[in-house]
Amino acid sequence: MVEARTDGTGVWSHGRAPTTVGILLLISLTAFEAMGVGTAMPAVVADLGGVARYAWPFVLFLAAAVLGTVAGGRWCDVRGPRVPLVAAPVLFGAGLLVAGFATTMTGLLAGRVLQGLGAGAQGVAVYVLVAEVYPTRARPVVFGLIFSAWVLPALVGPPLAGLVTEHLSWHWVFLGLLPVVGLALVLVTPVVRVLRPPAGPAVGGHGAGLVPAALGAAVGVAGLSWALENLDPGGAVAGVVAVAALVPSLRRLLPRGTVLARPGIAAVVAARGLVAAAFFPVVSFLPLVLTATHGWSPTAAGTPLVVASLGWSAAAAWQARRPGSDRSVMLRAGFATIAAGQLALVPVAAGLLPGWLAVGFWGVSGLGMGVAFSAIAYLTLAHSDAHDVGSHSSAAQLLDQLATAAFVGLGGALLVALGSPAVALPVLLVVVAVPAVAGALTASRTRVPGR
Repeated sequence: MVEARTDGTGVWSHGRAPTTVGILLLISLTAFEAMGVGTAMPAVVADLGGVARYAWPFVLFLAAAVLGTVAGGRWCDVRGPRVPLVAAPVLFGAGLLVAGFATTMTGLLAGRVLQGLGAGAQGVAVYVLVAEVYPTRARPVVFGLIFSAWVLPALVGPPLAGLVTEHLSWHWVFLGLLPVVGLALVLVTPVVRVLRPPAGPAVGGHGAGLVPAALGAAVGVAGLSWALENLDPGGAVAGVVAVAALVPSLRRLLPRGTVLARPGIAAVVAARGLVAAAFFPVVSFLPLVLTATHGWSPTAAGTPLVVASLGWSAAAAWQARRPGSDRSVMLRAGFATIAAGQLALVPVAAGLLPGWLAVGFWGVSGLGMGVAFSAIAYLTLAHSDAHDVGSHSSAAQLLDQLATAAFVGLGGALLVALGSPAVALPVLLVVVAVPAVAGALTASRTRVPGR
């Protein structure tokens, strides 16, 4: 793997400081948009109409992100990250522009597709850039910063989007980020100019079937998300078609042995899917637990999410100060901590314990997520050569996206089937604890030989 092509030895050294800031801005862009769009969407629908298509701005973003992730990963493996590091933010910015000036739901959906393509390719390109520019011992620090870059958007994104929507217009939730896109491009351009294509053959995702597989995965993710939200005959047909598209696509796009978590990169990619399945569905449904079961206001119900975000950031910073520690051990501890927080929440979700306990319990899971997610990012690069960083990173992000979509949809299906949130959400918590326990049991398979 290519190491440190800029001067200096630290993340904030003179040669790397602009690159580090540029990376953090790129991540923050995606995070702000992810946190803000949900807040603005009721106003968008009221303005553009199309209540029946309320979920599609999210579904199409996710499907396009899958396609962008795969295409960006393949390009990085063959030619390096130079083009994706520039083209992805430009695509994302174009999507902001199209959505910001949209006067119809169709225009908004087109903008969301462009944003998804850019966000997917950008996420992979950032991982490859980290592998190219930062030495191995500096990478835990970089990933700690990257995941901390989600904290500020998590704290201020929803209320800021609400204020902008209320006092200006929902259009500015998109347009207001354009200057940040430009600044991020200015900061990463100097390092982009000196990057070179990877040495050696590109092996990850090779072959003529890559594009059909990527399209199949995108269609499958969108179809599965929609099917799990529509439990009727039409939804059943969509689910069958989605699975039929996903299975052969994932066999093409994921490392061999991912389903069985075979030792090496397959186990690392599997861990990314397991941690996403364990954590993100609870983020979607925990506010419902507190509002429907405990009578909290919507503002107060977001408190556990804020505390978990702060815990995630603190744990990511903690692991960054231990560059020589075994990341597979950290990963096991992270998964176990996530599971402990989840299972402690079960009686709270059932209304048997006070709602305020959710703040502490989910904060514990946030600590586990900060350790586990950072460890997975480090291990992905540690198990990759220069010519397959892109494919391995895209596989990990792809499985993350799929697991999140599937388990969030499962949570919606449980609500429909069981009716009461006080019944459905404890069941969901037990279900999502299974991936966390599985991750803890298989974490030793991610160990890097000789380290």
